[in-house]
Amino acid sequence: MLPLLGGSTSMDIISLIEQFAFYTGIIYVILEIGQKNLMWVVGILTGAACAYSFAVQHLYASMGLNIYYVFVSVWGLYQWRKDKDRMKENLSEGKADASIHLEKLSAKTALVSLGIFVVGSALLVLLLKAIGDSESVLDAVVAVMSAIGTWWLAKSYPEQWLVWIVADILSTVMCLAAGLNWMALLYVAYAASAVYGYIHWKKKGVYVS
Repeated sequence: MLPLLGGSTSMDIISLIEQFAFYTGIIYVILEIGQKNLMWVVGILTGAACAYSFAVQHLYASMGLNIYYVFVSVWGLYQWRKDKDRMKENLSEGKADASIHLEKLSAKTALVSLGIFVVGSALLVLLLKAIGDSESVLDAVVAVMSAIGTWWLAKSYPEQWLVWIVADILSTVMCLAAGLNWMALLYVAYAASAVYGYIHWKKKGVYVS
């Protein structure tokens, strides 16, 4: 458990961290829609703030998920920079006319992801119940779904937005139940942005492979 101060000071700090996560999260999703590499840097800050907020509410899977976000952001930045370089080559050769790079989601990847979701969620529910997670089922489902969504995001699959729409709606419900109102508002914004992001990527994106 992360260290907290006592009384109202503790609550003020928690509220400030939630608000910080909210504002950096909005910046994150704007950068995500435009597929800007800076998104991954902002994601590190947002992930750390969200991890703290979820830890305080004993939502351990979501806490771990956001720690995972921090580490995967490094890999995501590398992956996107590589894809951007490939996109520049295509542009120079007249093969593309857009700056959003996409990868095709294979049937194999989709099936593997589905298997990971089903098995991972079931196992995580059992673990979370054992350690006293306050919303074990929702927390587990959201965590596994979001982990898959982040993987798909780093690979630039446009279908990652569809995963996020569902995950963000479930996250909103979970945060409202836990009294994390700023976080709930953030996930409402995420869900709405995911709808727009999917349309934008499909319209403007170019497959690089």
